[in-house]
Amino acid sequence: MQPNGLVCGKVVVVTGGAAGIGEAICKVFAHHGASVVVNGYPGDPVDAVVAEITEAGGTAVAHIADVATAAGAGGLVRTAIDRFGKLDVLIANAGLFPEQAELSEFPLRRFEELLHSNILGTYLPARAALPELRKTKGVILAASSEAAFKGIPQSVSYASTQGWTVSFVRSLAVEQAKYGVRVNAVAPGPIDTEMTRPTKGEMTFKTALMAVTSVPLGRRGTPEEVANVYLFLASDLASYVTGAVYTVDGGATVASGLPGLEARRDVKRAPKSTVPLEHQYEGRGTLS
Repeated sequence: MQPNGLVCGKVVVVTGGAAGIGEAICKVFAHHGASVVVNGYPGDPVDAVVAEITEAGGTAVAHIADVATAAGAGGLVRTAIDRFGKLDVLIANAGLFPEQAELSEFPLRRFEELLHSNILGTYLPARAALPELRKTKGVILAASSEAAFKGIPQSVSYASTQGWTVSFVRSLAVEQAKYGVRVNAVAPGPIDTEMTRPTKGEMTFKTALMAVTSVPLGRRGTPEEVANVYLFLASDLASYVTGAVYTVDGGATVASGLPGLEARRDVKRAPKSTVPLEHQYEGRGTLS
């Protein structure tokens, strides 16, 4: 833990904090001095992440619940207040990436799950957290995706929920600015987690190949690289940033064609991690 870290003394709640990008967010924030509430579903390795943060000298507690319900979202906020006395940052990271299918073939049941996880899972925690965040002039950060800005085959259902997040963040930022609450979104591209590996998640090999070759830097990003952007936006360094959507995608959103095929080998090399991540694959830049 860094006693003079960028978020030292802040209390942060992270939904979906037990694996993938969420785990990286929790560990990076704890490393920089925050007290972290790690949220996840029953069965997620929430307690393991809390133990790993604590063993590394950080401060974290667990909150196991579905925050896409009013009770779960309210309990998340109460956990922060009961344990640490305040709330400075809400990171609505939890979300669902489903199987890929054209709109006419996508199961309606799965779309309802997307609405529950990706929309209610942001809306309800933000609503529950606002009274406390107004007291601290705090920050709401929501997870979106490059899919909100790009046409991706067989991803209409998923992309529509990510577009909602962008609109939600922009509107809420304007509404809450008078209270000193900042609201921003982070929109990752292909990040090296189980979600983006055809051998582990729902992404097909063809889509995984397209995802990497469309990135000018020629590789997947690492969860820690995404967490570092959240860290900046939560810190006082971003005190004049609100209503923004930060793409963390190696240039994929602004590119056309397959620029990743031209990236040099040294460019494709991911940076060395500064925190140990145990519950996802880190950015190796491969397609296996």
